[in-house]
Amino acid sequence: MGHSNGLPALAAGMKALPRSDKAFAQTQALWRFLSNDRIKPADLVKPLLALAHEGCQNDCDDYTLVMHDWSRLNYMHHHSKADRLQMTHRGDIGSELQSSLLVTDREGAPICTPAQNLAIHDGVLSTRTEEMLDHGKHLDELTDRIDWLEQQNFAKPLVHIVDREADSVAHMRQWQADGWHWLLRVKASSTASYGGQSQPLSKIGSGLTYRETRKVEYKGKPAIQWVGETSVVLTRKAQPFLKDRSERKTLHKSGEPLPARLVVSRIMGADGSLLAEWYLLSNLEQTVAGEQLALWYYWRWRIESYFKLLKGGGHQLENWQQESGEAVFKRLLIASQACAVSWRIMRAEGEFAEQTRDFLVRLSGRQMKRSQPVTASAVLAGLYMLLAMCETLEHYSPQDLAGFAKEAIGWVASRRP
Repeated sequence: MGHSNGLPALAAGMKALPRSDKAFAQTQALWRFLSNDRIKPADLVKPLLALAHEGCQNDCDDYTLVMHDWSRLNYMHHHSKADRLQMTHRGDIGSELQSSLLVTDREGAPICTPAQNLAIHDGVLSTRTEEMLDHGKHLDELTDRIDWLEQQNFAKPLVHIVDREADSVAHMRQWQADGWHWLLRVKASSTASYGGQSQPLSKIGSGLTYRETRKVEYKGKPAIQWVGETSVVLTRKAQPFLKDRSERKTLHKSGEPLPARLVVSRIMGADGSLLAEWYLLSNLEQTVAGEQLALWYYWRWRIESYFKLLKGGGHQLENWQQESGEAVFKRLLIASQACAVSWRIMRAEGEFAEQTRDFLVRLSGRQMKRSQPVTASAVLAGLYMLLAMCETLEHYSPQDLAGFAKEAIGWVASRRP
């Protein structure tokens, strides 16, 4: 309840509810909770798993989409955090969040994040095991995370959607052999067999017939999505990225030809200019239209919005003062539950659900765009106000509140010029 709130960067601690105990007591309680060795990330993810099963059952039609991505947490100036991780760049010190966000196939609404990792100096903290994992390559770790998600027996089949980092034919072949559904963005320069010869995808895409599919938004501006599609076969050798050239040569392996669908999505501006072009590969059957696959990838941005909600647009994760990676990860999972509650409110259908959303936005005090009257951050802020009101009414009568207001307003009015 204390994390159901948007926070300012300079006050990124848990917002205390107006209970009878003091705010400092609530802060101490959170500190003890996060420092308790008996509380494991695998325990804190259980409510998220329950929400995941509920969302897959009730809010998805044929598939549940899973957006996988990575986000760096910058703790360069947090010298008290002794387990910070030195990442690629010299000044890039902190942690790395590895998340899997479930999204509905109905309208692309987020459900929750049932699988997450936090990479710190000593290893990788994970929701799927109590043991500290070793550092590894992104796609190898992602393979283990996908395998764990597939074992959860969700009500709908999962479709794993990953950005260009997943352009690895070795992993595509492995995921195909494991029977997983995937939709991946790949590089335009990647090659595939088409028309009996190996060609760059950019060349194949230039010869496709495109059709206008829908109106979309791109960076806040109206645009139109055009889609072209064909079938290709991946025949190229696996080329792992390794600094040791001799080792890279030994792992430069051939594999079985892998049939796939190539979907090229072009985002065009109102003036006909090309704003974005995405080359997508998928192993899904033809029963899922290419236009639908393009839309599913367009919804991949939901996980970027989740990272924004955790960091700059909601919980101010990079300003938390917890000193250990384990404490940060536990608190992050609590904040993720608050995010999941706000998404559940936004997915709810019916007149009363709509009234609830409008009421929460009004309580948040935020001015909204007409094109976007409800956002997750506004729902979070309003939810905290609602919970605070309910807590207040448990400890003070309406007459007490009226007296407090009269005293405060009277004090201000008496000092007006």
